[in-house]
Amino acid sequence: MAGLSDVGCQRENNEDSYLYWEPAGDEEFRRKGRLAVIADGMGGHEGGLEASRLAVETVREVYDHGFRDDPQAALLESFAAAHSRIQDYAERHPAFQGMGTTCTALVLRGRQLYFAHVGDSRLYLVRGASISKLTRDHSYVGRLVESGLVRAEDAEKHPQRHILTAALGAGMEIGVDGAEEEGLALQAGDDLLLCTDGLWGVVTEDEIETAVTSHPPAECCAALVKLARQRGAPDNITLQVLHIGQEV
Repeated sequence: MAGLSDVGCQRENNEDSYLYWEPAGDEEFRRKGRLAVIADGMGGHEGGLEASRLAVETVREVYDHGFRDDPQAALLESFAAAHSRIQDYAERHPAFQGMGTTCTALVLRGRQLYFAHVGDSRLYLVRGASISKLTRDHSYVGRLVESGLVRAEDAEKHPQRHILTAALGAGMEIGVDGAEEEGLALQAGDDLLLCTDGLWGVVTEDEIETAVTSHPPAECCAALVKLARQRGAPDNITLQVLHIGQEV
């Protein structure tokens, strides 16, 4: 696996955060698997950065310490905790009122994939020569696509595509999307890609699929960031790529 974050070409600060984590002990690793998290903060530089940092750190902490042999339930619990922690922080620091963040997290336990998601960061599965988006965008334009008022192929360029309808830290309650309780079975050779809208907003899904299948993870991350920067990169760019080998 590999991850990379870049400030982009037009922002002064990077408000994205990400992490990859796995337990140190073999028994804990078999129970909990691998965790990858990505978040895109909002609310100004300090607020956005703090919100995304709190999100990824809280998801890791709660997933690890609150785990009870159910990866999907542990992810959902960790998102609820992150939502509350961000809101508590904003209440104690009035200058950060309005802070929030997208958050997309996955767990790999063996070849079973579990994930949780709020906002418009994305999780993609690349299998063979096809790419599929496993998450749905919690955004104004996402709702228009779901209702049939906007075509999916037009949504990527819609001027209001970045208006979110859900984020950690925003609103009283959050609706978290996720995998089925039993997870999603993966195959050897599959690739998973987590990314913020700084990537998918300027790079097409076909281009993502080509990069993932043409390069090992670290080179893929570098190639996609380079491509996004060549197109002006108006936002921060963050991604993680995980390749499923013969042994997991």
